[in-house]
Amino acid sequence: MKILQIIRELESFAPLAYQESYDNAGLITGNAQWECTGALCTLDATLEVLMEAKEKKANLVVAHHPIVFKGLTKITGKNYVEEAIIYAIKNDIAIYAIHTNLDNVWGGVNSVIAEKIGLVNCCILQPKTSILTKLITFVPTPQLAQVQEALFAAGAGHIGEYSETSFRSEGIGTFRGSELSNPTIGTPGIRESVAETRLEVILPSYLELQVVAALKAAHPYEEVAYDLVPLRNANRRVGSGIVGQLPSPMEEKAFFSHISQVFGLKLVKHTPFLGKNLKKVALCGGAGSFLIRDAIAAGADCYISADIKYHEFFRRRQKAGSCRYWALGK
Repeated sequence: MKILQIIRELESFAPLAYQESYDNAGLITGNAQWECTGALCTLDATLEVLMEAKEKKANLVVAHHPIVFKGLTKITGKNYVEEAIIYAIKNDIAIYAIHTNLDNVWGGVNSVIAEKIGLVNCCILQPKTSILTKLITFVPTPQLAQVQEALFAAGAGHIGEYSETSFRSEGIGTFRGSELSNPTIGTPGIRESVAETRLEVILPSYLELQVVAALKAAHPYEEVAYDLVPLRNANRRVGSGIVGQLPSPMEEKAFFSHISQVFGLKLVKHTPFLGKNLKKVALCGGAGSFLIRDAIAAGADCYISADIKYHEFFRRRQKAGSCRYWALGK
C-alpha cells in the first residue's frame, strides 16, 4: 500500500479544507508515492517517536500536532523541531499531521471526548460558515437520473444526516448552436426548445472541481450550463467544539470525579463550584478559550477545555455567570 492511499482515507474523513487558517495539517515530510512499510500514530512527531518508527521499520508517522507549525528559515538542528525534521528526512520517514481538521469534523476529536463523557443530543458548538456551495444546472429531462446520480457519487447532496438531497423543477430551455457546434439535440443554426429540469444540489466547497467534472462527464450537452453559488449557511457537521446533554443531571463534584476517572486525570483545574447540578455540557479538545462565549450562549452549565491560558482562566472566571469553567490536565 502506498502512503498516498492512507492519506486519502484520512482526508476522506477529515478533509484538509477544514483545518484552521493558522494550521499546517497534511504531509510534512516524505513522499506520498512511497510504499508504506508501517505506520505509527502519535500525538507529537518528536525525535523520540521518529526513532521508534525507525526501530519498528515504519516509514509513516501520523501525528495530531504538526511538527512544523510555522515556516522554517533554517534547518540546522538547533531545536527539537529541526532535529526531528532532519532525522525524518535522513531516514526516509514521512510525517503526516491531522490536526484542527480532525478537531472540526463530526466524529473527530471533540465527538469522541463527548462520547466518552456520555453526552447525548450533541451538536457543533461553533459551526463553520461559508464552506458550502450550491450547484444549479439544467438537464434534458430524459437524462436527469444519470446526471443526478453522478453528482451524488461525486459528493454532492449531503445535508447533515441526509444524503442524495436535491431540488428539481421543470421548464423549457432554448438554444441555437453556431455552424461550428455539434449539438446533442437539434441542428446548428436553428433555435431549439427542449424540456429541461433545473437541478439544485449543495456540496462542500472544497469538492467543487470534483463535482463539476462529474457533471460535465455525465451531462449530454456539448456546453453544460451551471451556476456555482457560495453559501454563507453554517455547516452543522463541521466546526469548533461540541455541546450536549448528560443523560441525567449530575452534582458538580460527582461530574468532577466522572471526568477524572474517564480520562485518567490526576488534576482538573476549575472555577469555583456554584452549587447547582450540571445538565448541559460544552467542550473543546484543544485550547478552547475562544469558545467560552459560545458555550455561555448555548446555555451550557459547564465548559470543558484541554488548555486555557492563565489570564484567560481568571478573566473568564469573573464573567462566566452560571457556566462553570473547567480545564483538564494530567
